[in-house]
Amino acid sequence: MQYEPIKRSLGRVFRKSILLKKLLYLLLDLLLLRSWHVRKAIGRTSSLLPSDARVLDAGSGFGQYTWRMSSRHRGWNIKGIDINDEEVAECNEFFRKTGRSGRVAFFAGDLTKLDETGLYDLVLTVDVMEHITEDEKVFSNFSKALKPGGKLIISTPSDMGGSDVHDHDDTSFIDEHVRDGYGKEEIISKLEKAGFSKVDVAYTYGRAGSISWRISMKYPVKMLNSSYFFFILLPFWYIIAFPVALVLNFIDVNVVNKSGTGLLVTAEKIQ
Repeated sequence: MQYEPIKRSLGRVFRKSILLKKLLYLLLDLLLLRSWHVRKAIGRTSSLLPSDARVLDAGSGFGQYTWRMSSRHRGWNIKGIDINDEEVAECNEFFRKTGRSGRVAFFAGDLTKLDETGLYDLVLTVDVMEHITEDEKVFSNFSKALKPGGKLIISTPSDMGGSDVHDHDDTSFIDEHVRDGYGKEEIISKLEKAGFSKVDVAYTYGRAGSISWRISMKYPVKMLNSSYFFFILLPFWYIIAFPVALVLNFIDVNVVNKSGTGLLVTAEKIQ
């Protein structure tokens, strides 16, 4: 199933005004369970960073995580990198209009070719690694780009049903994914090989989170892939689905999931 065309269509709708873009960020913050887990991880990590931390948002997309970080941490300098030129341009324009271009900037780039050394206190990458074949190269690039002791936060599907793949006959729910998900030991091994220590891996999208994902993402995306006519019906769908998803998201982020279709990974560059 093609997810990127839907993202582009939504982006074009919400980029029409600053208010609409802020509304998009708010909706993504509330609706996407991964955002709940990422916000929690950033909150825990922020106390370990300097007040003028340099941050790399690797695969910045719509820019929603950069928006939140720049709102909560006014001293941070944040660089977003994304392979989508259109989204990079839109983010630069939005952050310029909102007065944050002095400490936030976005650039088009390929993370497999990232070539920076010892610049960042934090690298954040959300729903990116499942799109990249050369993942070990990217992990090494992140390690190189971080200062000694710098932090890494990753959100990505797990191999326990990530991308809605539950057995060998299934195909990924998202056509753009090059892998269905990581196993805990696999991603720990790859990060340690790249120069990271203190690798912590937690399951996300447990029982409650998986239900939330279906009603808030899977079913709407499937409808939109069948016909853009369903854009008209989306508000009515979410009148019912939105409050249910909020409760399920709250449960998922506040319990220890013994398994789950997502992973939240934190690590530290070896000093």
